[in-house]
Amino acid sequence: MRIADLIGWRRPSQGPFAARRARVQSAIRNPHSAIAALGFSLALQSPDPWPILDRASQTYQTVTSLSADFVQIITNPMIGTPDTTRGRLYQMRPSRFSMRFTAPKGDRIVADGRFLWLYTPSTTPGQVIRSRIPEYGTTGPNLIGQFVEQPRERYTGHYVRADSLPDRVGGGGGTLDVIRLVPKGRDAPYSEATIWVSREDALVYRVDIVESSGQERTVILRNIRVNAGVPGRELTFSTPAGVRVVDQ
Repeated sequence: MRIADLIGWRRPSQGPFAARRARVQSAIRNPHSAIAALGFSLALQSPDPWPILDRASQTYQTVTSLSADFVQIITNPMIGTPDTTRGRLYQMRPSRFSMRFTAPKGDRIVADGRFLWLYTPSTTPGQVIRSRIPEYGTTGPNLIGQFVEQPRERYTGHYVRADSLPDRVGGGGGTLDVIRLVPKGRDAPYSEATIWVSREDALVYRVDIVESSGQERTVILRNIRVNAGVPGRELTFSTPAGVRVVDQ
């Protein structure tokens, strides 16, 4: 029997161990090819974000009203210390939105269908800022919708990872897919956004936004209720006595 025949006969008996050893030896001899192969392998394993976003978009179309407890964290690179606020968020399609803060107590953001009211007596007492509702915006009436309405047309999407928010619904757990979105247009007030979409109900439970100014905003939602209606008082704003209205 020739040596070549002997080698050929022995190779199958080594099974996967020989193949594994060959890959290791190849990686040792050429570490650059190993890194490239690893990157290619990870790219193949990365899930497609679009089915997740499509499902989130379809689910959002069925939501006429939404309410949730929120925690908002704003980090300004010029200041450094994060500013954390809390409260209850309300939304009613197509253009009504409200954030009633419990910390700091008394602050409110209200979109009543025509105007966006920004009332923050904790920082600027004695005045309320009123502006026309923008079509999209980080504090506008489409806080959630702006990321899941027509996402294919408006964003490039990248799957980041699977994650969990252990206390996202009254202490319950759940797996969420984390998707990074980069606006295709230049008119968005942010350079990128990352959203957490629940595999269970396809709702968005967290949004991380990098604003054009460099400020970073995180909004985490808990105890979400959909299509249960919203009290009318939450979607209207009455200027308190002695408070000046500043139009912008």
